[in-house]
Amino acid sequence: MPAQDTLTVAVRVKPGASRDRVGGRFDGPNGPALVIAVHAPAVDGRATEAARRALAGALGVRPAAVSLRAGAASRDKLFLVDRPGPELSGLLCRLRDGSVE
Repeated sequence: MPAQDTLTVAVRVKPGASRDRVGGRFDGPNGPALVIAVHAPAVDGRATEAARRALAGALGVRPAAVSLRAGAASRDKLFLVDRPGPELSGLLCRLRDGSVE
């Protein structure tokens, strides 16, 4: 089975949180989404950028490997992860479904 070129990650962003946190599930318009709480406000794309960086950190990839595909002005976003390793899908499920802190 060939490796995927990209992995699409549905995300629900919660701006204005007391601290950045990745984990939890939100059943949104894009299906089950990973919850990312960020300290940054929802102004001028700052929350989106903070969420992109937090997602990269949680998945252990370079921030440059994560890009926004859809949802720039929404709390419900789709991010693309370039060249995901085989372990990323499992890690994403654990973060979203709560078996990892």
